[in-house]
Amino acid sequence: MDRRDVLRLSAVAGAAGALTLKAVSFADAARAGGGPAEDEGGGRTGGEQRRTVTGHLPVGAPDFVYLPVEVPEGVREIAVSYRYDRPTVPEGTAGNACDIGIFDERGTDLGGAGFRGWSGGARSEFFLRTDDATPGYLPGPVHAGTWHLALGPYTVAPQGLAYEVTITLRYGLRGHTPAPVYPPERARGRGRAWYRGDNHVHSVHSDGRRTPAEIAALARAAGLDFLTTAEHNTTSSHRAWEHLWGDDLLILTGEEITTRNGHVVAMGTDPGVFIDWRYRARDNAFGMYARAVRRAGGLVIPAHPHATCIGCNWKFGLNDADAVEVWNGPYTPDDEITLAEWDNTLVAHTRGRAAWLPAVGHSDAHRDPDVIGLPQTVVLADDLSRRAVQDGIRAGRVWIAESSKIDLSFTVTGERGEHAGIGGRLEAPRSSKATAHLTVSGAPGCTASFVTDQGTLFTATLPASGTGKVSWQTTPDNAAYIRAEVRHPATTPGLPGPMAALTNPVFLDCRD
Repeated sequence: MDRRDVLRLSAVAGAAGALTLKAVSFADAARAGGGPAEDEGGGRTGGEQRRTVTGHLPVGAPDFVYLPVEVPEGVREIAVSYRYDRPTVPEGTAGNACDIGIFDERGTDLGGAGFRGWSGGARSEFFLRTDDATPGYLPGPVHAGTWHLALGPYTVAPQGLAYEVTITLRYGLRGHTPAPVYPPERARGRGRAWYRGDNHVHSVHSDGRRTPAEIAALARAAGLDFLTTAEHNTTSSHRAWEHLWGDDLLILTGEEITTRNGHVVAMGTDPGVFIDWRYRARDNAFGMYARAVRRAGGLVIPAHPHATCIGCNWKFGLNDADAVEVWNGPYTPDDEITLAEWDNTLVAHTRGRAAWLPAVGHSDAHRDPDVIGLPQTVVLADDLSRRAVQDGIRAGRVWIAESSKIDLSFTVTGERGEHAGIGGRLEAPRSSKATAHLTVSGAPGCTASFVTDQGTLFTATLPASGTGKVSWQTTPDNAAYIRAEVRHPATTPGLPGPMAALTNPVFLDCRD
């Protein structure tokens, strides 16, 4: 990286470090005859200009490298392509990976006023103009001013990262930006009922390979009542679901905020509201953006906290969360770790040290053979609407299933008629009997267990049909909470079997 090309290197307050390069200008090309033609009144009628920029980023480059582009008047479309080298690296060493996005003339300040799109590493080229844009990017006016391409050197090889960026400006009439059509916040539903949903799915608007139409069809086939579109660091998909919702399918808008220290699903945010991702845990900024999610009507749900991909581990703590994704896609050992960590938070809650966080599960499906609705969050909601579903999750009236084939009910009753369901509290005398009741169907070959703050205290094998009832007694003095698990036979030595379903707890409060 040539020092002459660098204008600014800063650690913005509350943000990851950023580097700004020398601006790209198209003035010389215009003077040399490479610019657009002019009509009799001096207006630009067509043509295009192109510039290619090369550079090299060393190991330890800032998280974001901004390339300013001076956009003149009369531009109809901006098109960008880029590439970078992928040298061979020693075993165990990360190679090159570089993301890309763009900010318009309103700037790159945190908060995203100038945000116009992000594709991460999912594509090598994109365009945007008034009436259209590549998925991941927002159509809209191309105003004159300083735009910024944002490079995100996610990992850099020991040899460094050599990049090449080509910017093409196309001139002409700007056209009209269609008014976005967003999904409604309510579907017909069944009144107060258990509704199934998947709040973490990806389409072609980030790094998925399915169209919204394909996802909607798969959601219906999976027996889902609702889903949330949650693309990486972009809201472009919010307007892409027209004609795909219906009385049988509620579509919520959101975002997967993908930072370098973990990912978080902003579930059910207002359509078109973008939440920034350009910070690390050390910047002490997440609380501010969690509040921004809630102001936009969304829930803050840390995703796959113990996933093994680079930057996926959750480092921000759970104080600002509304729920936690304990099950992400097919059940794996990292989900087992997340489940154990979440269970520890329940113990902390019973000691009065923290509010409790409900557990949810989502597919994080991107492409075939990923399964929409594996797993799915089952929510007791007053109706099939954004607010009702969110209220149900926030209250913990949730259980998680690997598919719609599995159904269950879980309650705890006391000696004197006390009763509590999933996410509820049973208040009873300290030494009185509390009986857990679990009814399961659609789980052949599985076991059913009751888990308390002491661990798994009772396990029973379900009938071969997969349908059965299991009961177990304890006391509020002996169990601070009870939750249920349904598992397949073990497949990995030293670990319990993969999950088929699990519930949030019923808390047992002692009444003296």
